[in-house]
Amino acid sequence: MTNETLNIWTHLLPFWFFMWRFVGTLRVTDVLNDSYSWPLLVYMGASCVYPLASSCAHTFSSMSRNARHICYFLDYGAVNLFSLGSAIAYSAYVFPDALVNTVFHDYYVALAVLNTIISTGLSCYSRFLEVQKPRLCKMLRVLAFAYPYTWDSLPIFSRLFLFPGESAQNEATLYHQKHMAVTLLASFLYSAHLPERLAPGRFDYIGHSHQLFHVCVILATHMQMEAILLDKTLRREWLLAHSRPLLFSQIAGAILLCLIFSLSNIIYFSAALYRIPEPELHKKET
Repeated sequence: MTNETLNIWTHLLPFWFFMWRFVGTLRVTDVLNDSYSWPLLVYMGASCVYPLASSCAHTFSSMSRNARHICYFLDYGAVNLFSLGSAIAYSAYVFPDALVNTVFHDYYVALAVLNTIISTGLSCYSRFLEVQKPRLCKMLRVLAFAYPYTWDSLPIFSRLFLFPGESAQNEATLYHQKHMAVTLLASFLYSAHLPERLAPGRFDYIGHSHQLFHVCVILATHMQMEAILLDKTLRREWLLAHSRPLLFSQIAGAILLCLIFSLSNIIYFSAALYRIPEPELHKKET
């Protein structure tokens, strides 16, 4: 059990920063006519949603047992919406030249939608295993977020390892590398529960793994955003000439499907909370 005060602020303050970036981009973009920028706007909007949802979850999770679980269900849904926003931006701006307009590129966003649906369900389900099977709970939750991230990052892996020559000519590559490194650090801290595992009780207020995880995730998102903005600018002419842009119907359809099925998952598991005896779910989130 850890104090939630800094957990709240480590995502609430970044929410305002990302919102400022989003509004600034909106002000200089012709939203109705600049279809090339639509994926960026979706991504930046999603980057505002997940820190706000996380901050709210940590704020209101102490109200009751069921409130805690429902808050985190919504948090998981927001994280997966951000995952889809990342996939849409990657599809539009980040794919390496050799993979543009391939079958993989054509189905990339569609499978990202499917991943968000499965991931939301799996992460929500994992909360029902906290007491009886804590190891399985942790494994499922890590898996629920690791595999969508891995799928989303396949274009980055391809650019860095399969087509290193192309990456060397792009200034965004360094930001992609930093994003991957900080994300791996965040995953390690979340999984290992360090440093509080080494000194129980000393990091309950400041410096525990979930706090560090929040900071690393925000830094990773910042690096990712800078990389996407650079790719969008530097590759604009080539992408407009060679890539099939995502249509408004494709973007809106993907977001709508994600919202419908993720909310369905959240409603289903929230209703299930009231069918389970109190002791079976009585455990504080860490």
